[in-house]
Amino acid sequence: MPRFSVIVPVHRVQAYLHQCLESVLTQSFTDLELIAVDDRSPDACGAVLDEFAARDPRVRVVHLPVNGGLGPARNAGTAEATGDYLIYLDGDDTLAPGALRSIADRLTATGDPEVLVYGFARADWTGRAVPDEVRAPLAHDGPAPFRLADRPELLRVLMVAWNKACRRDFVAREGLSFPAGYYEDTPWTYPVLLTARSIATLDRVCVHYRQRPGSILGTADRRHLDVFDQYDRLFAFLDRRPELDCWRPALYRRMVDHLGTVGTRPGRVPRGCRREFWRRARAHCRRHRAPGPRPAARTRLRHALVRLGLHRTFRALLRAAALRRRAAGAATGVLRALRAVLLQAHYRVQLCLPVRADRAVFAAYWGRGYGCSPGALEAAVREVAPHIRTAWIARPEHRDTVPAGVRRLTPGTAAYWTALARSKYLVNNVNFDRRLVKRPAQVFVQTQHGTPLKHMGLDLQEHPAAARGMDFAELLRNTAKWDYVLSGNRHTTLTWERVYPGRYTTLEYGLPRNDVFQRATPADVARLRAALGVPEGAVALLYAPTHRDHRRTQQPPLDLERLLCRLGPRFVVLARAHCFHDGPLDSAAPLTGEGGSRVIDVSGHPRVEKLCLASDALITDYSSLMFDYANLDRPIVLLTDDWAAYEAVRGVYFDVRECPPGAVAHSADELADLLSGEHWRGADSARLRAAFRERFCPWDDGRAAERVVRHVVLGQRDEASGLPPVVPPGRRRPAPSRAATAHGRSRLATVPQPAGPQTVTESR
Repeated sequence: MPRFSVIVPVHRVQAYLHQCLESVLTQSFTDLELIAVDDRSPDACGAVLDEFAARDPRVRVVHLPVNGGLGPARNAGTAEATGDYLIYLDGDDTLAPGALRSIADRLTATGDPEVLVYGFARADWTGRAVPDEVRAPLAHDGPAPFRLADRPELLRVLMVAWNKACRRDFVAREGLSFPAGYYEDTPWTYPVLLTARSIATLDRVCVHYRQRPGSILGTADRRHLDVFDQYDRLFAFLDRRPELDCWRPALYRRMVDHLGTVGTRPGRVPRGCRREFWRRARAHCRRHRAPGPRPAARTRLRHALVRLGLHRTFRALLRAAALRRRAAGAATGVLRALRAVLLQAHYRVQLCLPVRADRAVFAAYWGRGYGCSPGALEAAVREVAPHIRTAWIARPEHRDTVPAGVRRLTPGTAAYWTALARSKYLVNNVNFDRRLVKRPAQVFVQTQHGTPLKHMGLDLQEHPAAARGMDFAELLRNTAKWDYVLSGNRHTTLTWERVYPGRYTTLEYGLPRNDVFQRATPADVARLRAALGVPEGAVALLYAPTHRDHRRTQQPPLDLERLLCRLGPRFVVLARAHCFHDGPLDSAAPLTGEGGSRVIDVSGHPRVEKLCLASDALITDYSSLMFDYANLDRPIVLLTDDWAAYEAVRGVYFDVRECPPGAVAHSADELADLLSGEHWRGADSARLRAAFRERFCPWDDGRAAERVVRHVVLGQRDEASGLPPVVPPGRRRPAPSRAATAHGRSRLATVPQPAGPQTVTESR
């Protein structure tokens, strides 16, 4: 008997069916059966299902003689199911990678409840998956399992079949089934929650719900009036179960909300059916009305309009609200433009005032927060040149990353423009606002943010897909403002001076952001791991892929949950998305904790250097992070599965596969094989890493920031005047990894070998 029966009703979804089925069959949790129900689909869906069944014994296909709709198709699949739990998935949706593993772990952790409700993300035509906004009821706070009376807010979660796992014996005991017609989920999901004796939640995106043109909810059809029959069925169920009568007011409110949505949402109820719809809505509200707590004023008005069937008034109010929003938006735009004019006038006045020689302003990554080389330089200024008053530019959501005692500046404010106009020292790893006027008395230190492997600057003229409309004339204007550019190695120096031509001085002192690798202690590493939630005794792999210009979405080809399943319980992954990727590497990836996942999303962490210190090894592809991480002398593994595409679209300065910092995998499965063996952490990899470090980390000895500050601020140009000499790589002692120091021996050398071959490639 399998753990899960995944039931997939199929009708006219041939373009999406392969992706749907693959998302189930490639799950890291394999104890399942997939029951696909061909609802008499007129396209090739039936043939596709038969092909999958011939290929995988876990697939069973039910061909229905007539088209009955989603409800009867799900019932047919339920009748064939043999698993402990029923999971429903529509034929154009997909399971998120690792979803079944997380569901199984959560079920086990909560004592096999009758119902588990999990999260989902809406996927639009761009492929971008956005988690549902109503996620608070899915939090793991409080005891689990529970009954609906303990967490009534669960009724606010979208009432659909495909965000729940239900025990098959519970469904059979309660005699639950789906009706025919549209909105078939309504008289099924509410009874599921009302009658379940034990419920648990999983705050993880497990389903990607595809919102596509031509779907049921986007098609005007008389069958949208089926919603009335479905609520009649729901309240008839309550009539048969008087012990559930206390839920009638809540369900009545949910019904009124639902009817208002169906009746006013464009593209649902055809014009010729609107009068009938609102007449029936009025009748339903009278028939099923149940007294209860008074809702908020806005909700009371909405409910009153539905109860009275005043659809014209309802639509007029919606149009008035839309007009009010547009008018407010226009007024806001005018005020914003006026504010911008006043701020620029203020800036021009400040430019006429003297430059303050004791002021320095810092920023990094377009105001994302304190860190990188500007952060290291700001700390060094306070230590080496305390007479300089420092300020940091950060957007409001990142202000908490700025250390206490450092003045915080919000971009676009009067204080921000004053600082840019009158501070002597300007430090950034990107460019400041393009309207910045660089004054002769000011000093601009451009730190950059890493060693270049991919083409940058003027070289992107040959790669329009990567340049994406870059203004190269603007690039040269910005470069002309730089006084100093930092470099970590000779390759970087030669590259920057060619692709960013200017009259600046290159400071070959190393990258300040890497100083922490030589200065941190084992106690610092232990504190960082504890703060991130890395379990004691675990081997932490930092996974940090770079941005792909040749991909529409930035989801990586590596299924982290499946990889961890292959490697065993001693491993965890710190998953770090590129800063251009808005969100975690996988919207389904939760933090370590309840639910059993060992993937820790660290995409929002402000300091990548601290993530490097907390990890025991790095997995990356073409990210410049490899050059920084080499300073730690910890294992590095490269995944170069799409090298040809990356090289063609972005361009590279050399083939990193020919001089890698460690082991190289050419596919996700090969990566899993490497990590399961010894080579990636052995002597050969150590030799590769040492040669890589000699070439690309010659000056990163832990005092780069001090050298820059002494040169730029104090005027010390050489060792005779006080500039610290560079410590050779062979004499440096970087912070050891936790796995290498715990109990006096390396855990990396004692990782147990996993048994059994498994693939880890994710199908998307």
